[in-house]
Amino acid sequence: MCGNNMSAPLPAIVPAVRKATAAVIFLHGLGDTGHGWAEAMATIRSPHVKYICPHAPVMPVSLNMNMAMPSWFDIYGLSPDSQEDDAGIKQAAENIKILIDQEVKNGIPSDRIILGGFSQGGALSLYTALTSNQKLAGIIALSCWLPLRSSFPQAAMNSANKDAHVLQCHGESDPLVPLMFGSLTSQKLKTLINPVHVNFKTYSGLTHSSCTQEMSDIKQFIEKQLPPVN
Repeated sequence: MCGNNMSAPLPAIVPAVRKATAAVIFLHGLGDTGHGWAEAMATIRSPHVKYICPHAPVMPVSLNMNMAMPSWFDIYGLSPDSQEDDAGIKQAAENIKILIDQEVKNGIPSDRIILGGFSQGGALSLYTALTSNQKLAGIIALSCWLPLRSSFPQAAMNSANKDAHVLQCHGESDPLVPLMFGSLTSQKLKTLINPVHVNFKTYSGLTHSSCTQEMSDIKQFIEKQLPPVN
């Protein structure tokens, strides 16, 4: 177990090699923890960037017969018309916004922070960024979807990230979150964000996971959006 219903443990962190002038906050998928993604980020790290991989709280998940596992919010089903955990998604987004605020208090401006995630974590990163008044450096959305999509564009009316750069990646052979979901999400994002800034990359043969090429693309995106400061 990596937590309980009341709280989650401190995030897994890959510290900057020198003074941190930028940060990446990356959210794991359902049933996972932040440790694996922290290890992955360590392989592509930039020396001035701090990588923060929080752990979701443990809760019963309807999709998995109410088994308790790390989850950012409840999931009822994986089809586009499935009921969604409206209150849980909104609360989780507020918690991530608090995490961003903490980094700002630590001296890293929000526009030097990239928010991203994989699967459920990617979904939460999209929803959080698109409902936030904190201007971010970019969004990384892997193998995911946009939650509560029918609430947009209204929910994004006051978002500070209408011009944000988005790297969206998806495996072409994903059996859990099919490529079609990624394609529909990309189309929706292009109506909410400057479409020129939405980059949707797909990977042949990739299932619901990551790969070397995707990590290379993530590294390139981070380096472009979070260059060193003199």
